[in-house]
Amino acid sequence: MSAVSQADARRPIGVFDSGVGGLTVLDAIHRALPWEDLVYLGDTARVPYGTKSADSVARYARQAALALVRRNVKALVIACNTASAVALDVLRESYPSLPILGVIDPGAEASCRASRSGRIGVIGTEGTIQGGAYQRAIQRLRPDAIVTGQACSLFVALAEEGWTDGELLEQVLRRYLAPLSSGNQPRIDCLVLGCTHFPVLKSAIANVVGDDVCLVDSAATTAAALYQQLDQLGELHPERERTGAIDYLVTDGPDRFARVAGTFFSRAVDRSNVELIDIPQLA
Repeated sequence: MSAVSQADARRPIGVFDSGVGGLTVLDAIHRALPWEDLVYLGDTARVPYGTKSADSVARYARQAALALVRRNVKALVIACNTASAVALDVLRESYPSLPILGVIDPGAEASCRASRSGRIGVIGTEGTIQGGAYQRAIQRLRPDAIVTGQACSLFVALAEEGWTDGELLEQVLRRYLAPLSSGNQPRIDCLVLGCTHFPVLKSAIANVVGDDVCLVDSAATTAAALYQQLDQLGELHPERERTGAIDYLVTDGPDRFARVAGTFFSRAVDRSNVELIDIPQLA
């Protein structure tokens, strides 16, 4: 590796989401590539993206991407299902030389590999399920797949409140997940956690759906895809024994972000490491 390319490989990886849920993706990336420096942007002033129009989400994503590009990132991860569905192609056109990954394609690919029968469930927010991005991505890869989507919007609030176990959570999960295996729906053997908040509830979801249903965590699959792409490009950080730094940027509420972050990230986030920024404004 040349001196110039070594310098390029030492640049941080940028990750953005509308709020705190994308920290599950950041956590997976940090576990897979612990030596890499990371910059996380939570657009907390405009959370959630799922209720916004596609045009608005695309504009927000362009602004978030620009904020991270200005920090000289070497790759960009869209740690938001809604933004991945709406803005991935837009951002790749805007930054053709920058590796850009969303969370949908890695999750779809993993579900197609994991499902034996092709009967795959997807859970996410109402916007993600109604938009059909996972359904289309799965059926592009596996046309014979029978994909059943189920909106589970209340899961987001439960995750942010830290309600990751208990009888009440189990009752809510059973109520939401029942349509995936009842009535005329075929029994699924694979379930995609199609929202970045949902890995926090993974153990509880597994208890409800049973051992015969494989859970696909889009956070983990995105981290694996990022590792593979950077390795192919020769852009992994050359020093593998180091522990990478993590910087956090938010557009509102840094105190709340630091407080809630511990539910989604494997270590506490120090408020002093959370920077409040004005996001670049674009038309």
